[in-house]
Order: sequence, then C-alpha cells, then structure tokens
Amino acid sequence: MQTVAIEGKKREELGTKYSRAIRKENQVPCVVYGGNEVLHFHAHKNAFSKLVYTPDFKIAEIDVEGKKVRAILKDIQFHPVTDALQHIDFIELVGGKKVKAEVPLRMQGVAPGVKLGGKLQQSIRKVKIMATPEQLVDHVTVDISMLELGQSVRVRDIATPEGLEVLNPPAIPVAMVEIPRALRSAMTEKAKEDAKAGN
Repeated sequence: MQTVAIEGKKREELGTKYSRAIRKENQVPCVVYGGNEVLHFHAHKNAFSKLVYTPDFKIAEIDVEGKKVRAILKDIQFHPVTDALQHIDFIELVGGKKVKAEVPLRMQGVAPGVKLGGKLQQSIRKVKIMATPEQLVDHVTVDISMLELGQSVRVRDIATPEGLEVLNPPAIPVAMVEIPRALRSAMTEKAKEDAKAGN
C-alpha cells in the first residue's frame, strides 16, 4: 500500500475567517475524523500533491505536532474558479473498524474479442469498497480473458479478497468489447453469405 507523509500544524481557530487567512499563506485547512477525537490541522498545499493529484489510492500518514494518524481521503473541496485546494476531509483508519474508500479498477488478461478486432471500452475506472484497514487494497481487478465480441463484465465479476465488499450495484457493466462499425458490417455480410451457402 502506497503512503504519503504529511506534516501539519494544529489549527488554533476554526471558522471561515481563519481558514481564509491560512489559505493566503498557501496552507490547506484539514480535518480528520472517525477516530477517538476530531483533529483539525493545516499543511502547505504542496504536501498534498502526491495524494490528491493521482489516480492511485494512497494512505496519508499524518503527523500533527507529534500526534500521528493514518487516514484516507474522504472529501476534497476545490476553488470553483482557480481549482486551488480549499479544504480536505480525512477518515482515520482504526484497526478493525470498516471504512468506505474508492480504489482503481484494473483489467486482467487479454480479451479474445479484442484480438478479433473489437475495442475494449472500460466504463468504470474506480469502484467503491468497504473494508477494515487491515483488508484495504490499493486496487481491485476484473478478469477480461473470456470476453468475446459484444460481451461485457460487470461489477459482480470483480475479484475481491475475503472481507472486502464492493458497494457499486452488481449488475452495472464495467467493461465491454465493442464491435466497430466496419467489423459489424463485415460480420453481417459474412452471415448473409453463410446463409446463402446453406441454402
């Protein structure tokens, strides 16, 4: 599991006025909840670049003046015009306590339908999971090695370790092998020719 170390300082005050003031110093106000106590802190905006601006799932190892917690991203607020980080909510990882997270979905194998000229379309890049910190994974996989032309795999086909639950509706397609128009036309013509030959 990839981790990102973040060193922060306690927020002396709360509220919009104080948050606006520390943002002017390139600091991002944050809060960690889900544990025994709520932790309010701020850290320089650059400290979050490897955690926020990445498709990977990572755990934050936060050190606020000696108090250390492990946490995952819960919610991120960006400025509507500049896209600058405005606020980050974290969920503390507590042993044995289940948390919800969003992790990347990766394809495993090669679809036979692609070898025949089909195009693999992945409709879902991330899935929501629920697990204890001990069971968390940085991604889940779905096997596409059985996909023929026009076939799809669904959320229920995602491989998950024991104790980990995928929260997306099970019937939703996550990937399919599309038949390009040219190939579809060729297949239709061949079917017609085969039908004539059969007669």
